[in-house]
Amino acid sequence: MKKTLMGIAAVAAAALALTACSGGSDGSGGDGAAEGGTQLRIGNFLDVTSWDPSAADIGFDGPYLSAVYDPLLIVDENGEPQPALATSWETSEDFLTITLDIRTDAVFSSGAPVDTDAVVQSLEYLKDGVRSNEAYQKVESFEKVDDDTVAIHLTQRDDTILYFMGLGRSYVMDPAAIDAGTLAETPVGSGPYTLSDSSIPGAEYKFDKVADHWAAADFAFDPLVITPASGDPTALLNGLEGGQFDLIYGDPTGVEMAPEKGWNVASDVATWNGLQITDRTGDMVPALGDKRVRQALNLAFSGQDLLDSVRQGIGAVTNQVFPDGSAGNLPELNSLYEPANIEKAKELLAEAGYADGFDVSMPMAGPFQAWQPTIEQVFGELNIRVTFDEYQFGDYMGNVANYPMFVAVLAMDSNPVATVERQIATPQWYNPRPGLDGYPEIAAQVDAVFAADRGDAQLAEIEKLNTMVTEEAWFAVWLQSNNSYISTSNIQVQPVVGMMFPTLRQISVVS
Repeated sequence: MKKTLMGIAAVAAAALALTACSGGSDGSGGDGAAEGGTQLRIGNFLDVTSWDPSAADIGFDGPYLSAVYDPLLIVDENGEPQPALATSWETSEDFLTITLDIRTDAVFSSGAPVDTDAVVQSLEYLKDGVRSNEAYQKVESFEKVDDDTVAIHLTQRDDTILYFMGLGRSYVMDPAAIDAGTLAETPVGSGPYTLSDSSIPGAEYKFDKVADHWAAADFAFDPLVITPASGDPTALLNGLEGGQFDLIYGDPTGVEMAPEKGWNVASDVATWNGLQITDRTGDMVPALGDKRVRQALNLAFSGQDLLDSVRQGIGAVTNQVFPDGSAGNLPELNSLYEPANIEKAKELLAEAGYADGFDVSMPMAGPFQAWQPTIEQVFGELNIRVTFDEYQFGDYMGNVANYPMFVAVLAMDSNPVATVERQIATPQWYNPRPGLDGYPEIAAQVDAVFAADRGDAQLAEIEKLNTMVTEEAWFAVWLQSNNSYISTSNIQVQPVVGMMFPTLRQISVVS
């Protein structure tokens, strides 16, 4: 595999050469700052998907939406829910009712008050949302209890609802804007900023600070500007060097340059990279229904080599979908498939009756092409005949369900129960056929996770489940890569696993 990896490393070197331009910023952030404020010009990786929180993506939408909307809850760096518009909450003894105390001093940019009627209507709207509904799958109803209290009634115990709400699924919207159906283009929230009329959609978003916002002291940035880079890390790095940005979504090249430039770097594992197997029951490709074949796919790839070459060492080698170093991830499981052993992989294929390999089709898009040469080389050694169908990046997600496996760079969750739900138990675009019906022991263990007492007892069941799916090779995880955020010396960021780009509440001025 080394020849292939050298080719990938050469691409990375070329990217380094392209970004090695002259100029820079002293990082003061003061030249364009309003009196008493610190300017923050964010270079985001992608444009906002929608200003409508029901349709927006948690991924890179965090800084956009958190500027103009207040959430009921936020999460801290450990993924634990924290107060925002909801100042406190209680869960009933039967786990079927969550009661939220709502602050009474927030105001929408329209001038309307943020009252419990608005909160209930926003929650109902989010429950019906095409994306936001993931947080409310077990909700029966929302109730206005009184002028500062809202109750969430559940159909069954839900260990992740507060986490998902805090991650970006509880933004409160002006009811008039919900009724008008205009939120996708014109956000109306009670956030610390409003979207400026001078913004240029798709190119530059400017925000005006709300001076009397209830948490104005927590948002020191004025002016605030967010510029999407359309997935171009070179443009982001050039912008940071040239003084156009104070904070960017970084890549390994920028992280390497940071010490010399005096930039701050915040980094944490964020995504798992590998092969997502969507046909674990072998309905599309019979070979993939055999555990030995899936184990061979795990053994054939060197996570360490891929981490060093493609990700320039920024991440962790692990074969699990639970974030490295977090609850649920078991370091002892990493030795199951690392170091790589291509000969053992061939033996397993032969034992399964596939010494001559098999045929498989996979989708491919631009952002994943760095992995393609290695896949082709390794599959060639295993006699696996792969055909790649080319897609535009925007069409990739919508088509992966049509394939037995695909190259995955999938966001992870700091909440281990959320990992069980999203990665193992519940159908998602990236997990269209969980396959639990074909694995009754794993299905029973999933149920054990959801039934266990919260805390250590539940974590023990999660670790048992992780052991089972890792030994069964439900995934072919090569590594977990970091998300990195590079900023001028006066800006600091707190990464949160589960957010591709943190919200404004995770961005602060260096003391």
